[in-house]
Amino acid sequence: MLCPLVQTYPNSHYLINQTPFTDNYIQKHFMKKHYQLNYYKVECFPQNREMGANSLLKCFRILFLVLVGTKVDGGVTRHYTFDIKLENVTRLCHTKSIVTVNGQFPGPPIVAREGDTLLIKVVNHVQNNISIHWHGIRQLQSGWADGPAYVTQCPIQTGQSYVYNFTITGQRGTLFWHAHISWLRSSLYGPIIILPKPNVPYPFAKPYKEIPIIFGNLPTTHIFSAFSKLMITKYKIYFAGEWFNTDTETIISQALQTGGGPNVSDAYTINGLPGLLYNCSTKDTFKLKVKPRKTYLLRLINAALNDELFFSIANHTLTIVDADAVYVKPFETNILLITPGQTTNVLLKTKPHSPDATFLMAARPYATGLGTFDNSTTAGILHYESTSKSAKNLPIFKPSLPPLNDTAFATNFSKKLFSLASAQYPANVPNKIDKRFFFTVGLGTSPCDQQNQTCQGPNGTKLSASINNVSFILPNTALLQSHFFGQSNGIYDTDYPYSPTHWFNYTGNPPNNTMVGNGTKVMVLNFNTSVELVMQDTSILGAESHPLHLHGFNFFIVGQGFGNFDPNKDPKSFNLVDPVERNTVGVPSGGWVAIRFLADNPGVWLMHCHLEVHTSWGLKMAWLVLDGKLPNQKLPPPPSDLPKC
Repeated sequence: MLCPLVQTYPNSHYLINQTPFTDNYIQKHFMKKHYQLNYYKVECFPQNREMGANSLLKCFRILFLVLVGTKVDGGVTRHYTFDIKLENVTRLCHTKSIVTVNGQFPGPPIVAREGDTLLIKVVNHVQNNISIHWHGIRQLQSGWADGPAYVTQCPIQTGQSYVYNFTITGQRGTLFWHAHISWLRSSLYGPIIILPKPNVPYPFAKPYKEIPIIFGNLPTTHIFSAFSKLMITKYKIYFAGEWFNTDTETIISQALQTGGGPNVSDAYTINGLPGLLYNCSTKDTFKLKVKPRKTYLLRLINAALNDELFFSIANHTLTIVDADAVYVKPFETNILLITPGQTTNVLLKTKPHSPDATFLMAARPYATGLGTFDNSTTAGILHYESTSKSAKNLPIFKPSLPPLNDTAFATNFSKKLFSLASAQYPANVPNKIDKRFFFTVGLGTSPCDQQNQTCQGPNGTKLSASINNVSFILPNTALLQSHFFGQSNGIYDTDYPYSPTHWFNYTGNPPNNTMVGNGTKVMVLNFNTSVELVMQDTSILGAESHPLHLHGFNFFIVGQGFGNFDPNKDPKSFNLVDPVERNTVGVPSGGWVAIRFLADNPGVWLMHCHLEVHTSWGLKMAWLVLDGKLPNQKLPPPPSDLPKC
């Protein structure tokens, strides 16, 4: 994209594929229709002067329609190019080089409608291997585009590229994309905004504006593009995340080598900005200006590496309307909890008159484990237009957030989430179950593998994590490719345990033996198998909440509780009418959660804790769903540009 660019062309003329078009032609043919235009270069040339704001916005409108708007039957095909490159960024008075998409952080928004097809070309210009995951996208018959390295693809190596090709089917709301290799998602992430199909309204009152809020891992760079800013502003995306003064790849590499816990973040961020509560960060504060008597749709995303977060706006009430791109029964709350990997859409109704005050939007962690964590608070500022005083002189109101370990609030909040379960948006909960599984999730230890040295885990061991006592080891080639070509021998085993091999009091006193096994094992399912899975937290190294994310599927959360799951008593209270439907769920600290899903998507699908440190320690596994009998129930062959290991 070359916009803006100063060159001698008639004013208000545009060059599309080297052909000049007048402003009238653009209005007539591009602003009202979509054409089959693939990878067209669009340049906006005002005559020998800097481009004005109106012309610049018009240029972006053309770019958006032409570059990512291709009319096809049933939807639009949208094309994006992600250039992976390094950029220097300064936050908290520390400057470091980070891996970015197109030199932007947070990365560029993906904006589409339900039914659209996305073709996203990722070009790797850095020394790190790269893969991108489109978090929450179902990837029906497009498992090759899911993204986790060594699961559905080999990573994209330096100087190589790969086109992720998938269609958004039956989904609308907010999701996000992020790197899915090592800890690179600390800086490689951005929003996915899925609008309803044309002429299909929201199941709630149309908001005045939409605002994305990303709780992310790194700050916005100085070259955050004007187009991305335009889309972020329009759709009100809010990312929450973390800022590390040191390189995150070095942090996790050292932790895995020593066997101890990694260093924690130096700050949390809102849309890449730590906020005014940190030293050397007053100017790096996210600010939201609102009008009175308006309703705003805030799109909240927790892209943090290792922390669940409480979020609140002082003196304002939020209405939850969507979770993980699925509509929910609306309910009001002053505070919400969002785990890494989760998204939440909320309505913010502003006050009837502009108050002479500003209000902090704050987020801080919900922490249940025994390890160290960043206990700081990130904050942005909400202020009203047309206040009688300068914003600098206005009093600031701060929200009251729960205690850091407030499991009672976390539980009560999650129990308020229900599917709409309407005729238009039904809750298709599997009732007849074909396969039942019981998985324990938690931390453990592994033997120290440093010769003549002591590791930094308990009693000289290495910290580890597992599901059903299997700490997952990624292979050196992609699982999906090995499965598709019948070359699984020596790559993975299919004897994944249905339940723990050793039963014990999971939430009581821990056993003396804390060692975990390891391996590359998958659970095989026939196509269309209806699954019930109970995930049980363990107290082996202390009870802890684990946000589990399932690739390739949404699931229904039919039950949860504390203590050990009772298979005779607890299923009697399962909600099979309107349970919330998500792609990421927090396994309660010292408790259990039960989910149901239909294995209607052939491929290999990762399931893992979205606390990145736990994933690095092995808290992950994979489901292998076999092909069905019909053509639309089979995984197609891999694309020709699938990366090689």
